[in-house]
Amino acid sequence: MVDNTYNYGVNQRDKILRHLRKKKSASGRELSELLGISRQALNKHLKALIQEGHVAKEGSTRGAVYALAQKATPARRLSRRYTLKGLEEDIVFREVDLLLSLRQNLRGNVFDIFNYAFTEIVNNAIEHSRSQVCDTEVVVGPYSCDFRIRDYGIGIFHSIHTKLNLPDESSAVRELIKGKTTTMKESHTGEGVFFCSKAGDTVGFRSHKIDLLFDNRKKDVFVEEKRVLKGTEVRFQVSRATRRKLDGVFKDYAAEDFDYRFERTKVFVKLFEKEHVSRSEAKRLLLGLDKFREIVLDFKGVKSIGQGFADEILRVFKGRHPDIVIRTENLSPALSAIIGHVVDNRME
Repeated sequence: MVDNTYNYGVNQRDKILRHLRKKKSASGRELSELLGISRQALNKHLKALIQEGHVAKEGSTRGAVYALAQKATPARRLSRRYTLKGLEEDIVFREVDLLLSLRQNLRGNVFDIFNYAFTEIVNNAIEHSRSQVCDTEVVVGPYSCDFRIRDYGIGIFHSIHTKLNLPDESSAVRELIKGKTTTMKESHTGEGVFFCSKAGDTVGFRSHKIDLLFDNRKKDVFVEEKRVLKGTEVRFQVSRATRRKLDGVFKDYAAEDFDYRFERTKVFVKLFEKEHVSRSEAKRLLLGLDKFREIVLDFKGVKSIGQGFADEILRVFKGRHPDIVIRTENLSPALSAIIGHVVDNRME
């Protein structure tokens, strides 16, 4: 027996498009009566046409009017190959931002998501891949922003399974999917990768025989076996119209590591944990603090900090916001040495 469900749906959508070409615009009620279907069934067709860029919706749900979408602006694409030795991911993103005008053309929440995910994945290639080079491709389309980052090193699942002493790469996939268990304070293996997997609409990680896809629109995860791929390929896509916010992702999946106290132009941040290691932690701490003139970090009780954590705050963030004063309190001599090293490198 032949399943004609797909063709039926396509025919219904063709009728909608033909009607809108003729009438210029139509209400949901008008289209529902035209097709002889319920509003619920109509909405499935309209949602597909909107996502594909054929139809635009104006107005609220009850009073919405549908029309043919304007001709989309051609996608802008940027491809680069980078040598990883000595590479700094924020410099790479700054180049992408400049050449594709991301900050000017993306909504603030979309820019934050794209910035975080792109720099985290490039940093992962720099610090963990053991590859000499990585290839990057960024595409800014009319409806979504995408990037693909490919290295030729040991592979992301191999890296996680060896660092966490897991039996095999499949076990690394399970740890990554579980989420909070990958943000182990002892190693921080997979922390930034996990947050990236929740920040986009679709996020794929392919390495060796494994292709892991997070589809956050469907709230599902898919694992597929494919032909062997050397190294790691990461595919990331986020809608330019998404309402998702990066701080919302952090709140949903991260522990409360920091306590904030605000004044008019100053923010005091108390660090709860005894150690703060990763760059991803620093990015969570700094999110939204660019509106203050002074940031005071209280390190009381903190025994160790990582080079990436300090570098993200004192070089990357400070470099983007040179007018913001960053002060520290209750810093032990050992931690002062790490802070001093980052500051010295920034001044070179």
